[in-house]
Amino acid sequence: MDQSGKIVILTGAGLSAESGLGTFRDEGGLWAQHRIEDVATPEAFQRNPDLVHAFYNARRVQAAAASPNAAHHALARLQRDWPGEVVIVTQNVDGLHEAAGAEAIHMHGALAGALCAACDHRWTAPPEMTGGDLCPACAAPQTRPDIVWFGEIPYRMEEIIGHLGQCGLFAAIGTSGQVYPAAGFVEEARLAGARTIELNLARSDVSGAFDDHLTGPATEIVPAWVARLTGAP
Repeated sequence: MDQSGKIVILTGAGLSAESGLGTFRDEGGLWAQHRIEDVATPEAFQRNPDLVHAFYNARRVQAAAASPNAAHHALARLQRDWPGEVVIVTQNVDGLHEAAGAEAIHMHGALAGALCAACDHRWTAPPEMTGGDLCPACAAPQTRPDIVWFGEIPYRMEEIIGHLGQCGLFAAIGTSGQVYPAAGFVEEARLAGARTIELNLARSDVSGAFDDHLTGPATEIVPAWVARLTGAP
């Protein structure tokens, strides 16, 4: 593709799995121990905020102890070295892209953030949050993780759709293709005339929509793909 062309990359849980952060479907992982309806919806937070906070406190501790892997570092290099724009959109709520030196749009929020459900004030989350925490701006006891839960609208969608409409190459890395609207990004990119590639451990639910596929562990296939794109040895 044109070396000045825009690349949009969507990343999912499979990218961070090799850093020790479990995907939604890992047996024995955090998600396997809880029903989504009990910990990842606005209704769950209203019913039992302490349970929801305990779940995200555990995820926050786990994410803080993780380090970016070779795939995160490769994407950071691509963003730094590609002559055109490289936009990383992530479904992940960890900070591993940033730890590797990249910038990313966190469409599902971030574990490192706290949000007031009453006034929408945002601040850096402490390691432990509870249902009784008061918002530092309005003092309402409605602090929650700054996470987009099921049933809520992802962040910065208008900006993301704009990038998809301008890209020459769209890549999805480590995604299941089961969660919308992210699963529909490949079609948005195709409508804009972009070449599309899926990099994944196995084929996803939307694999048929992609032009090209690379299958294998992210720490192997992503650095190799980036090296081909940039002409690096």
